[in-house]
Amino acid sequence: MNIDAGPGLRMEAITKHFGGVHALEDVTFEALAGEVHALCGENGAGKSTLMKVLAGAITDHQGRILLRGQETKFAGPRDAEAAGVRIIHQELNLVPDLTVAANIFLGRERTNALGFLHERGMAEDARRLFESLGAPISPRSLVRDLRIGDQQMVEIAKALMFDADIVIMDEPTSALSPAEVTRLFRVIGDLRAAGKVVIYISHKMNEVFTLADRVTVLRDGRFVAAAPRGETTPDQVVRWMVGRTLGSVHYDANIVLERPLLDVEDLSLPSPPGSVGRPSLSGISFRLRPGEIVGVAGLLGAGRTELLEALFGATEGPLSGWVRLDERPVRFRGPADAMAAGIALVTEDRKGLGLFDQMTVAENITINSLGELTKMFLVGPFAEKRAVADSIDRLGIKTAGGSAAITSLSGGNQQKCVLARWLRRNPRVLLLDEPTRGIDVGAKAEIYALMRKLAEEGMGILMTSSELPELLAVSDRILVLCEGRLTAEFPRDEATEEAIMTAATRFLDRQAAVA
Repeated sequence: MNIDAGPGLRMEAITKHFGGVHALEDVTFEALAGEVHALCGENGAGKSTLMKVLAGAITDHQGRILLRGQETKFAGPRDAEAAGVRIIHQELNLVPDLTVAANIFLGRERTNALGFLHERGMAEDARRLFESLGAPISPRSLVRDLRIGDQQMVEIAKALMFDADIVIMDEPTSALSPAEVTRLFRVIGDLRAAGKVVIYISHKMNEVFTLADRVTVLRDGRFVAAAPRGETTPDQVVRWMVGRTLGSVHYDANIVLERPLLDVEDLSLPSPPGSVGRPSLSGISFRLRPGEIVGVAGLLGAGRTELLEALFGATEGPLSGWVRLDERPVRFRGPADAMAAGIALVTEDRKGLGLFDQMTVAENITINSLGELTKMFLVGPFAEKRAVADSIDRLGIKTAGGSAAITSLSGGNQQKCVLARWLRRNPRVLLLDEPTRGIDVGAKAEIYALMRKLAEEGMGILMTSSELPELLAVSDRILVLCEGRLTAEFPRDEATEEAIMTAATRFLDRQAAVA
């Protein structure tokens, strides 16, 4: 911590109710200048609500905010930004059809002497910022053409472009590669050294205990505990977060049938239309058996998402190779064919591709299975209500009911709704792309347990994750991709983080040697 740390931020007795729901109840939070302060808690604990109060997005609250010792009231987000508060959102808050530079300066556009947009100047400033972040992103690219990890870096750049005194980072590494995470940690160190307040929200205990000077925990909208990093442990923080000790997520190896459920042979996919370079997938072969969870590891850009999309019929380019389901060759013209064959895909981008954010919880759960609820061309309201109640009970979804807005749920419960939607179709093969991205430790443990239960019932699960401890904990086998190629396959008892990372960088190392 900065030795000159002094008053930075104090939020006293913050209380906020949404109808009869106590989102925050008498919460006091304090962070010093020159400090990285981790704010922890399960989804729904009140972290986001507290930060929305600080960022001026919620103004009708009780309690007071003091910045640098002076009481401050915000009429809205612009007031908070003017006071030096910037927030990096977990759920991307970008305009897809604008350029990267236009997104960074949105609402703060620069103009020349004639009043026209100074696009060249904004692009140059954005270029310099990305250069300092070590992110090779063109300011003139459209946001919609960027992968999720690069979009996350644009969100980070938006907050860092302007000289903020308080920077709120909400799960900023959820879509970043290890190299990008390292660069972000360097930036956070620079902010600390400059005397800024950094509020770091994360469910990843390794990040919390690498970065944070202090940790504050909320649970059920109330303050639970605060402690310097050196006076607590990851296990203690988790106990504060969930109010209990979580069981281990390690499982005994599952007995699987020898007959493959899914057999992939020499699967190849060219690079995306309009681009040049290596194929997205090249000569991928593997098997998935009933009752088996197979993890897919690799750095961002290795082809993990492309592999799942190819198996789901959701690719643009022409596939080559063979895919057999129950030993019968299949060719999917699109996702509808894959769904009909018993394959389901939970996408990495929950907000953009997984949720229908204008619909209710019930509508999100039943939208893929309306046929079984329909009579005489009309959806039976009682049948739908029973189906939704069964799904809510089966997955333990915390919601006010099926009529609640899907956006009112925490990230973990939104993910459970997406899972519930697909499970209503009783798939044979479940494809999970980063299924626990951005959700808390309690919800993660519940999803792991659900995955194991589904596998025990005979489902085959193919899962990607950027978190190696997660893959090592839940997978029966782990496939490793690098540059679109399968470089290794490890049984559970032979897989280690070192071995996986060696395989995940195999061709990268060769390229470096050639260079």
